[in-house]
Amino acid sequence: MSTAEQQPNENPPTPSDALLGPADIRELAAVLGVKPTKQKGQNFVIDANTVRRIVRTAEVRPDDVVVEVGPGLGSLTLALLEAADRVTAVEIDDILAAALPATIEARMPDRKDRFALVHSDAMLVTELPGPAPTALVANLPYNVAVPVLLTMLDRFPSIERTLVMVQSEVADRLAAEPGNKVYGVPSVKANWYAHVKRAGAIGRKVFWPAPNVDSGLVSLVRRTEPIKTTASKAEVFAVVDAAFAQRRKTLRAALAGWAGSAAGAEEALVAAGISPQARGESLTVEEFAAIAEHKPQAERPAL
Repeated sequence: MSTAEQQPNENPPTPSDALLGPADIRELAAVLGVKPTKQKGQNFVIDANTVRRIVRTAEVRPDDVVVEVGPGLGSLTLALLEAADRVTAVEIDDILAAALPATIEARMPDRKDRFALVHSDAMLVTELPGPAPTALVANLPYNVAVPVLLTMLDRFPSIERTLVMVQSEVADRLAAEPGNKVYGVPSVKANWYAHVKRAGAIGRKVFWPAPNVDSGLVSLVRRTEPIKTTASKAEVFAVVDAAFAQRRKTLRAALAGWAGSAAGAEEALVAAGISPQARGESLTVEEFAAIAEHKPQAERPAL
């Protein structure tokens, strides 16, 4: 099947064959001179069944406004356009960003007006065109998956549902619960925004090039009510960062720098109803918030 550049709209593909298959992906990449790089974390999905599965798992609805980060050559983008009201794709790569609108117009011309492209680093995006997004669905580059995910959830509170494909280990960390050995900073911070769970596994063969690691799907459903606390997000996250910076230490020791002293950390922990001998990996996000509320006030220097 011809690429966007080689096949204009005289005979646009029908919805059943509008998605990109392995040959389409390789042909389009060859025309564009694109060679996936590890530096950019590029692994393109080449299996139409997989992208449709992602859309189903994300429970994309006909009225959804979906934001996608890292659309690449457009495999998932096309599947999202089949199901959603609108799709906005955020792409940092110059060549891929320039080519994607033409691919959409060639393969799904009746939906082109429902597509918008933001050519930018997702970490720098502070606003999106059109209606506020209701869902985030993305195959996130492995090397920046967690910061991109947390940034998007923070900047766009209208996002109710998220489904991201990430490295399997990252998926485990995001979805881990207190007490799990991989529970850590990503787990707690993701829980600040949403209820998080593993939503499936993705094999290596559906990517080009095939990665050296397995991938996993993570579902995040935004909390209908924010965490009840008088502490700010920044104050809570400061406790989380301090607790896991020295995760093998007790919280009394790990939070000494944050509190100004080990005694100050113990004071805050006791006030929050948490054992000073506990470790960060055993605490919920609500408990971290309680600690943040009781941070000792810095002593004023004597006059």
